[in-house]
Amino acid sequence: MLDATPYLATAAAVPVGQMVGRVARVVGLTIEGRGIGAPIGDLVAIERAGMSELPAEVVGFKEGAALMMPLGDADGLVPGARVRPLHRKVSVGAGRQLLGRVLDALGQPIDGLGPVGPTVEVPLLRDAPSPMDRRPIDAALQTGVSVIDAFLTIGRGQRVGIFAGSGVGKSTLLGDISRESLSDVNVIALIGERGREVGDFIHDVLGVEGMKRSIVVVATSDSPPLLRIKAAYTAVALAEWFRDAGKDVMLMLDSVTRFAAACREVGLALGEPPTVKGYPPSFFGMIPRLVERLGRGKTGSITGLFTVLVDGDDMNDPVADTLRGLLDGHIVLSRAIARQRFPAVDVAGSVSRIMDRVVAPEHADAARSVRRVLATFEDAKDLISVGAYKAGADARIDRAVKLMPDVDGLLTQRTGHGRPFADTIGRLRDIAARAEGA
Repeated sequence: MLDATPYLATAAAVPVGQMVGRVARVVGLTIEGRGIGAPIGDLVAIERAGMSELPAEVVGFKEGAALMMPLGDADGLVPGARVRPLHRKVSVGAGRQLLGRVLDALGQPIDGLGPVGPTVEVPLLRDAPSPMDRRPIDAALQTGVSVIDAFLTIGRGQRVGIFAGSGVGKSTLLGDISRESLSDVNVIALIGERGREVGDFIHDVLGVEGMKRSIVVVATSDSPPLLRIKAAYTAVALAEWFRDAGKDVMLMLDSVTRFAAACREVGLALGEPPTVKGYPPSFFGMIPRLVERLGRGKTGSITGLFTVLVDGDDMNDPVADTLRGLLDGHIVLSRAIARQRFPAVDVAGSVSRIMDRVVAPEHADAARSVRRVLATFEDAKDLISVGAYKAGADARIDRAVKLMPDVDGLLTQRTGHGRPFADTIGRLRDIAARAEGA
């Protein structure tokens, strides 16, 4: 019998070739390649003339070709360039070493402070917790913003939208919450912002104290659309790691509107049919999967704040309308109120669906009482401003006019000056007692 051992040894010593595909064409945002053999979601490395390899992700197939989207600048691609499958999906390194750092969409530091220490690789895509594994939201989370703590109290693990037009103090409000809230960790995703705005937010709005327990994930407006999408998933993946470690995490996604715009760019490039305002169907399936990964788990919690930049202050914008139906509350910032005070929260137009579960009954009753004072004053404001209302004509209006200076004091605070929860509730109950004639 022939002894095959020497032949097997020789064969084992021969290096095994790796499947390598080729770029067939580039159309807009997509790169078509053939012979790659990589599944959707896998990473590939594409050869570039005189430059380092370009990382890309397989996002679909068309007529036997793999459709890829770059995770960087596509300059230097040539027809027939080699495409090397990496046989892995996008992941991000997580760990306490990331606190105080600024990262790009793929979790690499961009703050000039050197490399991050040893981390644990976690996948960007992960299933949401089972409904049966979610613990009830039954504890309030102090934000340090009195109008929110008093009237729109947020629970640990709640998901809230902040709906605002441009220039009404949305980023400043986020910075105040990140500094003053009692969360253990803040994970802040800045998606589609201008580079200057990112620097201003980190240095002026967030500040040194806010950065100490924060991780900032950045994908600026000039980043490829796929990176702007990945930034949101990177932030959620990092928040999940801290939640699983038993921490109460505040996740801030600013903004969902620019995340949606990136989804639209990718969807249309892949040939998806546009729906309302050009948004592809995939966006309306992607948002629920992202939002549902947040909440209170067996150990820690992720409280989510999602900002929506409403187009022309239209609160029925498709992105705003979709998100409002997925969240546990919404905070509306008003341009008219922004001219008078900060923060520009429209109390009447905002709601926290969790508030009654996480506050004492006396707090909830006081908030409803002061809301009635606000509503009464708003209804009579036009008459009062033109001098058509005479004092004594309506006791409710007289009481509202008398209480409004104190109500304004509760609704207003200087940026960077958080208000303790006990102080806020004390003021609220005092105004409510006087409103009820106690």
